[in-house]
Amino acid sequence: MGKPVLLTVDDDPGVSRSVARDLRRRYGEEFRIVRADSPVDALEALRELKLRGDVVAAMLADYRMPRMNGIEFLEQAMDLFPRARRALLTAYADTDAAIQAINLVDVDHYLLKPWDPPEEKLYPVVDALIETWRATGDSAVEETKVIGHRWSAPSFAARDFLARNAVPYRYYSVDEPEGERLLEAAGKTADDVPVVITPDCVCLCKPSNTEIAAAVGLSTNPAAEFYDLVVVGAGPAGLGAAVYGASEGLRTVLVERQATGGQAGQSSRIENYLGFPDGVSGAQLTDRARRQARKFGAETLSAREVTRLEVRGSARVVHFGDGTEIAAHSVVLATGVSYRTLDAPGVAELTGSGVYYGSAVTEAPACAGQDVYIVGGANSAGQAAVFFSRHAKRVVLLIRGSSLEASMSHYLIQQLEAIENVSVRTHTEVAEAHGEQHLERLTLRSGGESETVGAGYLFVFIGAAPRTDWLDGVLVRDERGFVRTGPDLIRGESRPPGWTLDREPYFMESSVPGVFVAGDVRAESVKRVASAVGEGAMAVTLVHRYLGEQ
Repeated sequence: MGKPVLLTVDDDPGVSRSVARDLRRRYGEEFRIVRADSPVDALEALRELKLRGDVVAAMLADYRMPRMNGIEFLEQAMDLFPRARRALLTAYADTDAAIQAINLVDVDHYLLKPWDPPEEKLYPVVDALIETWRATGDSAVEETKVIGHRWSAPSFAARDFLARNAVPYRYYSVDEPEGERLLEAAGKTADDVPVVITPDCVCLCKPSNTEIAAAVGLSTNPAAEFYDLVVVGAGPAGLGAAVYGASEGLRTVLVERQATGGQAGQSSRIENYLGFPDGVSGAQLTDRARRQARKFGAETLSAREVTRLEVRGSARVVHFGDGTEIAAHSVVLATGVSYRTLDAPGVAELTGSGVYYGSAVTEAPACAGQDVYIVGGANSAGQAAVFFSRHAKRVVLLIRGSSLEASMSHYLIQQLEAIENVSVRTHTEVAEAHGEQHLERLTLRSGGESETVGAGYLFVFIGAAPRTDWLDGVLVRDERGFVRTGPDLIRGESRPPGWTLDREPYFMESSVPGVFVAGDVRAESVKRVASAVGEGAMAVTLVHRYLGEQ
């Protein structure tokens, strides 16, 4: 990110160089002096500065220029940088035009040419421009910028991807002036959103997660073709496996489809994790684990969809959706689970526009004054209710059962009972979601009776569906899709189909030797963050044992 800019434009190269020279002599240490020889070049430079997130403190434009005079230039420049201060360079004969410009386009000053000596005629005017600009509080935007529609699912997806990958960004709606300015600078319209603009001026229109990841500096391509260990999934179990694998000298690569942290990374507050008596957010825990894995040398690939697992001799090959692959001596599958979709009319159409799966913390500020409904009775739903209660007018938990005791930790139940704007509706389910561009109402069904209520947001936390269809025919899974491991694979005297070794599978080993499973995706696992981290570490211990046999 550069210094604030002082821009000068004059079609006379000699005058242009002289202005720039005098400005640089006085202001060069604190400001960047940008010189243009035509209004067209100056506007192009301003567009690039806008996309980069730089700020323009002041603009000095010559009045008499071909094709576009200084007043016309400043009118267009104001659309990009309305807070920049403006001055006209003019000859004595054009003084009346300069005075008129002050009234027409809010020009702050005019300067008569020649301005020698600058200490008397130029610098006092520029000092006044800078002082006025500083009073506006204008500042550079160093973050990635996202321009989108408030109720656009693709716009939400772009923001959510950046937030969950800890990439700083600033969001602008197409309905606000700065959003319009950024679109104009990028040569885009409201029909092109979401538009993502990186600090180094890369502009993406309706990008995929993979395109965003590559543009903002997240690693998407492996540095090697073969590793000791490939960890698929970067939730708590995958992060645990990556930390322990890399710290113990294994060439380790961690592959994530969407964002590190998994469902745990979306949690607003985890209060029963060992060593954090005051609680820790899922994002904080994830960020620490990600940095820890990187410290030990683990490589991370973001936005990579794994589509197939292949056994190729002693190698275990992981295939990606784009047709590429990587291979390793061993694999730890830690793909976790996803929330089940809510099967009710209108929900699918409004997903991303008022209906969200998981906590979607990026939406919290917009919940102010709104009625928020949360479907689910487990800890993730309770944590979300506590979090959104700080923003929303009212939070209502909807559960099918008779109470929260069977599915939620006692400490969370106590917290919810103490929050005045949180209530629980038992024996209740969502029958239908209503709204045009975004969620506006919900039809709730309870005890055979239906009721329609106003609702600004619906967050869904139901069930646990493993994403394991891509393992069909390769690994043994149970009837719900969870991967069987170790003793769970043994049936009497028989061993799992295709098992080629004399020994039985290790405790966390799948039906393919050298492929281990950790965390929620493993059949019969304990669905808790602490146990997932522990399983990731334990899987690495078994990986070492397996590699010692080779």
